[in-house]
Amino acid sequence: MRTVPTKFLILIALLSMIFTFSQQNISGKIVDEDHNSLNVVLVFNITKNIKTYSNISGDFSIEARENDELRFIKEGFYRIDKIIKKEAFNSQIEIELIRAETLIQEVKIGYKPTGNLTKDSKYLDDSKKVASLKSSINDYMKSELNEPLPKNEVPKSFQGHNFYEGQVDVIKVLATAFGLVKKATSSKITAPNYVETQNFLAKVKTDVDLMMFKKYGMDEEKIDHFLAYAEKVNHLSKKYRKDFNTATILSELQTAFVEYSKLNKLSD
Repeated sequence: MRTVPTKFLILIALLSMIFTFSQQNISGKIVDEDHNSLNVVLVFNITKNIKTYSNISGDFSIEARENDELRFIKEGFYRIDKIIKKEAFNSQIEIELIRAETLIQEVKIGYKPTGNLTKDSKYLDDSKKVASLKSSINDYMKSELNEPLPKNEVPKSFQGHNFYEGQVDVIKVLATAFGLVKKATSSKITAPNYVETQNFLAKVKTDVDLMMFKKYGMDEEKIDHFLAYAEKVNHLSKKYRKDFNTATILSELQTAFVEYSKLNKLSD
């Protein structure tokens, strides 16, 4: 019976040790400022491009190595990035997320009521001319048309001879068929759940070039806040999570940023 060489056994032992250390997991617990457990927090290992979520008790576990960068994301909270150190593998780490402030649009009051209905009604009610105009417009919109609307077309006497009359328009038929095929094969738009929305926003952060927004003084946390605003206003995850198009999404974000910059008084 042949014996296995000692050098071969040592090589196997070294490879086993390397594999064991390379597959280390980092675990911990995620809480808010009051130490309440936070579930469904996205835990993203930026270095290895893998992710997981915290459970109902706020606990999580993810594959990581020393000096890997982890990112913790949850809607309504400021995002946290953490570099994993060697000592973090010896015990569970605790991550505390800070709740983000809710921006309330400023409301200007032009007239301060006095409590006197006779006096206040002069300022709060429409003027007689405005009220009369509104009433006239309302009556007109509700009334029936007295004459049929004219067709928006060129009279036949001014039209040239139609050489294609009575023939099949092949291009039109092909365009109609293409439209039907595209409609049948395109993804059906459905409302996303919370996890799908968070996955979509995380993909936007990694796949879409957001550098243009940083010239407005927006750091990573402010960009997260803006993305949450754009998602709420334009329903981006509902429209694009199944058909992810970076150019279209960036165009939507630029459009949403125009209103967002006005609300938050941002400038170059």
